[in-house]
Amino acid sequence: MTRLLLPLAALLLAGPLHAEFKAGAAVIDITPPKLPVLVNGGMLSRYVDKINTRVNARAIVASDGKTEIAIVVADSCMMSREVLDDAKKMAAAKTGIPAERMLISATHAHSAPASMGCLGTEADPSYTPFLKEKLVEAIAAAQAAMVPARIGFAKANAAEFTALRQWIRRPDRVVEDPFGNKSVRANMHAGSNWDNVTGESGPEDPDLSLISIQTKEGKPLAVLANFSMHYFGDKDISADYFGLFSDGLKQRIDPQGKMVGIMSHGCSGDIYRVDYTVPEKDRPKPTIDEYTNGLLDIAMKAYDGIKYEEPASIAMTETRMTLQYRTPDKQRLEWAQRVVAEMGDRLAKTQTEVYAREQILLHERQQTEIVVQALRLGDIGIATTPNETYAITGLKIKAASPLPRTMVIELANGGDGYIPPPEMHAWGGYNTWAARSAGLEVNAEPKIAGAAIAALEKVTGQQRRLWRLPAGKATQAVLALKPAAYWRLNEFTGPVAADASPHGKDAVYERDVAYYLEGPKSAGFCAEGATNRAPHLVGARIRSHLAELGSRYSVSLWFWNGMPNEGRDTSGWLFSRGDDHGLGVSGEHLGIGGKSGSTGRLIYFTGTDPKNLTAGKTEIPRWQWQHLVLVRDGGKVRAYLNGALEFETEAHLASTQPAADCFFGGRSDSDSNWEGRLDEIAVFDRALTAEEIGKLKVP
Repeated sequence: MTRLLLPLAALLLAGPLHAEFKAGAAVIDITPPKLPVLVNGGMLSRYVDKINTRVNARAIVASDGKTEIAIVVADSCMMSREVLDDAKKMAAAKTGIPAERMLISATHAHSAPASMGCLGTEADPSYTPFLKEKLVEAIAAAQAAMVPARIGFAKANAAEFTALRQWIRRPDRVVEDPFGNKSVRANMHAGSNWDNVTGESGPEDPDLSLISIQTKEGKPLAVLANFSMHYFGDKDISADYFGLFSDGLKQRIDPQGKMVGIMSHGCSGDIYRVDYTVPEKDRPKPTIDEYTNGLLDIAMKAYDGIKYEEPASIAMTETRMTLQYRTPDKQRLEWAQRVVAEMGDRLAKTQTEVYAREQILLHERQQTEIVVQALRLGDIGIATTPNETYAITGLKIKAASPLPRTMVIELANGGDGYIPPPEMHAWGGYNTWAARSAGLEVNAEPKIAGAAIAALEKVTGQQRRLWRLPAGKATQAVLALKPAAYWRLNEFTGPVAADASPHGKDAVYERDVAYYLEGPKSAGFCAEGATNRAPHLVGARIRSHLAELGSRYSVSLWFWNGMPNEGRDTSGWLFSRGDDHGLGVSGEHLGIGGKSGSTGRLIYFTGTDPKNLTAGKTEIPRWQWQHLVLVRDGGKVRAYLNGALEFETEAHLASTQPAADCFFGGRSDSDSNWEGRLDEIAVFDRALTAEEIGKLKVP
């Protein structure tokens, strides 16, 4: 059955049929009245008996006269769905707002009282009932404060305040997981030692978004902010930077009034404040107050430019899904039972003991219910996930949202652990180790992201947007040269690498690819200020079938090498033409030399003997984008590095029927596949001239 979708414009034009928009906001103190209290966010159980800053629940209630919704952000590490379902039921009885019209999320402060069991810490039995009552109180207080209102939206770039904390380890630097297996190819904070890693495992999300609510007369009521940064880290009981930012908004906007500032948690599962791409000696080391004030400075510049309107309507929807846990097999379960039996009645003291206990809990539970929501305030959207969601997932949801002005709030309506994209499960690491903190099925991320996008479609009556990078002048220059295939490699996920040329020659990403990292020359390859995107190959290849290529062709690509030049015998292969899984006599191969010779320089050979190679003259630095053009003109081969001729050689193909399979980021026999990024790959069915190669230069 075809789904009927009403245009958003029709909903907005229906304003006169609705009562006026009203909103109210409130702050309720949720600091534990009894100390010490359990605090989670660490591996092992801990009690805290001191308060550094108060922790709060901050609420907004809004209505268009027909639909009434509540949004609550609480200073908590995580809150379970069961706890929040109870609180919503209690709040619904008190306020009349339907439970499915309530969004309650945690800030993810790692210094807040525990209301949910996770790893070595259980929920504090005396705090959890208190928290439920206070959440109800916050919703009721915000409802009681409702007045006629208007809203506005702003977004600013705060990239300097967020960075990737998950980095990909070198293939020869894999380490053990808690179960004794050498499986950790990517892990949190691995980038602190550059010698161990090849690069980041995903993109950051630099958006600092603000939804501002005022009275009709212009008096500030609330500002709901959203930012993707995991947490700062603070001592004792503390609301972390989330609470300081919320209080700072109020002090800067309405110091004498009752305006409520709120910082909600964006998609931050793989995000932290420390930028490991900067050398440790040069890295800023702000205090929590300096960090917060810097973020507030950016927020206030955006806030000052907000334009307000009275939304004609609001809408909210909720989806509940059953997802499976990744439960232990018989062997792991028996191991876990032995470890836990040896512990007796005491708490876990080691990481191994923590994860052994988690296996038993997952085995007992098998599956869980999760909640995904979307709401619309006029033409402003909010989507939720109940997880520690990676930044790339938030970017996917916002890119597909029918509403360009959309924020994504994570750890909302539950605390169901990390959900890496499926491809990242193969790399292991803390975020994938099966536990309540990361136990959902491998395909949880696309299911939850898809549910959030579908929910946004439902509340808008519009279909999701078809995402694409706007083409810049450099992209247009490549297309003007009429390539046989052109892969921009800006996908959010695989396995298809779409051909941007008219020829439909899609390529295939092989397994182990990190998607949507920053690519080269954004100002040239993208319009409208967009960021160019590129994949990071984790020993993977991009495979294409180009049977029409003969003995005259050209390949243009951008590359970024993640391996140290002397990290292995061959640093990595960039392009290969040959039979899959073999070195055929008709093959040819281009890469970068390693410690076995021609270190850091281009290397090229044909046939099956890599000893008979031609080498370039320039040593190529690690972690810098370079442009390469390989030109075969019959028996002559030329390679250009950043527009300059690097080498020229005679290299006849042994067969009159060259191989049809082309590989990028790997050799045909999968030897020393690429560890780093590739982008903007164009293949031409002719030998490009020097003049044409000059047109590929990007300023």
